Amino acid sequence: MTLSTSELQRYARHLNLPEVGLAGQEKIKQAKVLCIGAGGLGSPAITYLTAAGIGELGIIDNDVVETSNLQRQTIHNHAAIGQAKVLSAARWVKANNPNVNITTYQQRLTADNALNIIPYYDIIIDGTDNFSSRYLINDACFFAGKPNIQASIYRFEGQLSVFAASDGPCYRCLFPEIPSADAMPSCAEGGVLGVLPGLLGVMQATEALKLIVGCGEPLINRMLTVNTLNMAFKTLITRKNPLCNLCGDNPTITILEEIMQNCENTLSEHNIDVATLRTSLANNPKLNIIDVREPFELLETGQIGEAINIPLNTLPESLDKINKDEYYIVYCRSGGRSGRAVEFLRAEGYHCKNLSGGMIAWSA
Repeated sequence: MTLSTSELQRYARHLNLPEVGLAGQEKIKQAKVLCIGAGGLGSPAITYLTAAGIGELGIIDNDVVETSNLQRQTIHNHAAIGQAKVLSAARWVKANNPNVNITTYQQRLTADNALNIIPYYDIIIDGTDNFSSRYLINDACFFAGKPNIQASIYRFEGQLSVFAASDGPCYRCLFPEIPSADAMPSCAEGGVLGVLPGLLGVMQATEALKLIVGCGEPLINRMLTVNTLNMAFKTLITRKNPLCNLCGDNPTITILEEIMQNCENTLSEHNIDVATLRTSLANNPKLNIIDVREPFELLETGQIGEAINIPLNTLPESLDKINKDEYYIVYCRSGGRSGRAVEFLRAEGYHCKNLSGGMIAWSA
């Protein structure tokens, strides 16, 4: 594969690097990279892989662009609100480097499709934001023999590592058991500094280019942690775990299985599904409903019925707004915060249930 005259001009600064040069840039042009997620981490990774001249770029995401994404997901703009993220991302790629071949998957990565998609690519970039997806991607990459560049962010902090089980640990070596769904609040609950995913996503793209070209020392057997409040960067040494259930000496995980994990943390008898709530509202439009999302979230999606808004972090001091003699439905974006609200309220003697799937399920 050779570079055209326009490509030689475009990638001139790469060609001047002895570690890259013409041979390295041709490797980049031949490479196939899959970005799982076109959000906070995926946006900067896609940006710089596109600029670098990746030959084939795959993007998988089943989400749509929301107003609150624009604070950090820089490949999307105001005009893309409500559109599929993969389509918005593809337009950005084509507008900025027509030499990049792009394939989009407007779907969620699952155990059923992962091994049909991942093996085609050379390198996988994990830009997801939940534990169940991270374990699924880790396992699929192991079975497919593909390096997994994984990053995660929260508020002002992030971490990054390259999991290539043939040379170093997999994600399960470090974190054998999947945490509960509410062990780490989402960015919607805890917030995130807008530039943080940009920083970590660019590092993911950097690791991908190093692996492709074969230069430097990839973050295999190492994990980089970042705290932007004091700009502290630390490198932790990681090791392959011989007792790992996936890549250890005696593995117990031998087929790809999906960890079914949602954001709810209440017992099933304390949940109510969307269909039941719709029927209840049809019979009683004045049904008591509590929305525990933040006020800004209401602007994007509206509310259900005549819900009163009591953000989760203000619930303990807002109990005077709730009548112990009445029954309430509690919801949030996806069920996590409302699940914790229901646990708290029931412990205080209130009668309430959690809407399974939250506003996402209601809207769907």
